[in-house]
Amino acid sequence: MSRRGFLLFMAIGLAWGVPYFFLAVAGKDFSTPTVIFSRVTIGALILVPLAIKRGALRPALKAWPWVLSFAAIEMIGPWFLLTEAERHVPSGLAGLMIATVPIFGMLIAYFFQGDKTVRHPKTLAGLAIGFAGVVLLVGIDSLNGTFSPIYLLMLVLAAMGYAIAPAIANAKLREVPTVGVIGLSLSMVSVFYAIPALSALPGEIAAGPHLGAIGSLIGLGVISSALAFVMFFEFVKEVGSARATLVTYPNTAWALLLGIVFLHEPITLGLITGLPLVAIGSYLALRKH
Repeated sequence: MSRRGFLLFMAIGLAWGVPYFFLAVAGKDFSTPTVIFSRVTIGALILVPLAIKRGALRPALKAWPWVLSFAAIEMIGPWFLLTEAERHVPSGLAGLMIATVPIFGMLIAYFFQGDKTVRHPKTLAGLAIGFAGVVLLVGIDSLNGTFSPIYLLMLVLAAMGYAIAPAIANAKLREVPTVGVIGLSLSMVSVFYAIPALSALPGEIAAGPHLGAIGSLIGLGVISSALAFVMFFEFVKEVGSARATLVTYPNTAWALLLGIVFLHEPITLGLITGLPLVAIGSYLALRKH
């Protein structure tokens, strides 16, 4: 992987690791539809004017069926499934299930895209080592509890969506300017969530949300939506859709590190042992053999 690819990998991991913190803060004062609507609307307000200025929106509009498919499979479906499932299962289990995204990504690459390199022993070893690192990071204790299998199914479907969407983008939207695709995608998601969000928003504003919650919505829109997705598309072009899904491994690590720094969470044995495994596994799996 090139230096540019490595920097993108680390930056995306951070941009998609910090939402755990933002969502925890914003979720105290805003409903799920409001949070999703706010983040995608803010992201769209940033990227759509930029896309228009660069002449990138018109090509995205011409490819709107594939853009809509990407938006539905990457954002509309998984964000709802993940948010609802996390109300009923431990966050550690949710994080672990989302960490299966690279496994689905490699299966899609092998069986549907004809990428035989993903079955290289080092790639497979990297997948296994990185997943073991995630297990240590979230901690076995966090997986205890009784819950309905339906929520596990919701998490699996979300993970599959996260794996399928990059493959669609890499196959059908590779030649479409990134800023146009993401700007239009965020706009589509905004329209989808507009009615439930705007119905709840007046009451939430009347209740007097904290500045931290409002700031978290802005952070979700600017960092975790607009910036992160633009970087992710560039990363897909750099390493391919299957390997790009490996960004889900450092997401958990970044989330835990941010918790230590800003929320004063403890440094655990799982963190000390899991981080190196995530790093080693990601390195092995991302290398082109």
